[in-house]
Amino acid sequence: MTHPIIIIGAGLAGWTTVREFRKLDASTPVMLITQDHGDFYAKPSLSNAFAQKRGPAQLVSTLAAKMAEAQYVTLLAQTQVETINPQAQTINTSHGEYSYSQLVLATGAQAIRIPLAGDAADQVLSINSLGDFSVFHDRLTSRGTKAAQHVLIMGAGLIGCEFANDLAACGYQVSVVDPSNGPISALLPSDASGQLREALGALGVTWHFGVTVKSVNQATAPDAPALQVELSNGFLADVDIVLSAIGLRANTTLAQATGLACERGILVDVNLQTSDPHIYALGDGAQYASAGNRGLPYVMPIMNATKALAATLAGKRTALVFPLMPVAIKTPALPIVVAAPAPGTAGDWQTIEPGVWHFVNSQGQVLGFVLTGPQTTRRAEQARLITA
Repeated sequence: MTHPIIIIGAGLAGWTTVREFRKLDASTPVMLITQDHGDFYAKPSLSNAFAQKRGPAQLVSTLAAKMAEAQYVTLLAQTQVETINPQAQTINTSHGEYSYSQLVLATGAQAIRIPLAGDAADQVLSINSLGDFSVFHDRLTSRGTKAAQHVLIMGAGLIGCEFANDLAACGYQVSVVDPSNGPISALLPSDASGQLREALGALGVTWHFGVTVKSVNQATAPDAPALQVELSNGFLADVDIVLSAIGLRANTTLAQATGLACERGILVDVNLQTSDPHIYALGDGAQYASAGNRGLPYVMPIMNATKALAATLAGKRTALVFPLMPVAIKTPALPIVVAAPAPGTAGDWQTIEPGVWHFVNSQGQVLGFVLTGPQTTRRAEQARLITA
């Protein structure tokens, strides 16, 4: 009896690996295990769902049962993987033990949570899954008049700004708190960051830069919003919801317990193989040798990785080579496309023309670009300027 390929995780990485593999191999048994329902949805759509008037149910593109039937997959939903035995090539789950021929870890990432003071610190929300979004959606839409809602977002990075744009465009009052000096400052040149600050400010977003959230407490006045937030500079804000969007951390818990090599993520070589020859990893939980030993928490890296991994699983060992993958930031108030250099790359941002910046090294080579507003249509042209 042929043991199945087992994939742990039913996010974009897990399900897309299944679909790419089925294009190459229609007969090898595949089992997909997930601790949630397993329905297929696009995770990036969580941060612009309100403007599109889509609730949690409308974000699901394909129900898990239909995905499993179409791809000839044995689906174990609502199932917790407890341990992996790499010597025996078995996994123990809340629903029993299963053997695998090859194992794929698509365990994703976890929202980073920082400790906060206050008697309502446990009410701070994070959105890293459809289930998380459902909680946020219910909390926000069940509190009465929309115009009266005030959401405070911790984090002015990519996701925080996307949520700020989405909520402010729908009439919600939005405040954003971040210790940096501008939105998405880790990716954008200062002028582009300033443009985004102004564009979202014009929608009504209130910025609090150079500070952090100190505490979250229950409001005491009966007619006040539900929460009172104190910032590190002493400023007090009465808000209905606090949303933490300060980043993600690779979920390496299962991999580490198995004895696999991990650093910031699960270490994988150019073939997406972990330190065990029968176990592979990809997605937000992986740390890619093909990307200079770093994680790439975006959609396009996942799509490229799934194709390479599917070929390897089907018997044709295929090295993963990442192409240039510009990221489109979903802030309609100021559309942005960024192709950022790897962290730590020597060089400086230079303004080329309004809405166009290049990251240039000391040899004059263009290693990255940022486009804003109407200039975002020039993505292909700018990509050709990048020095490999």
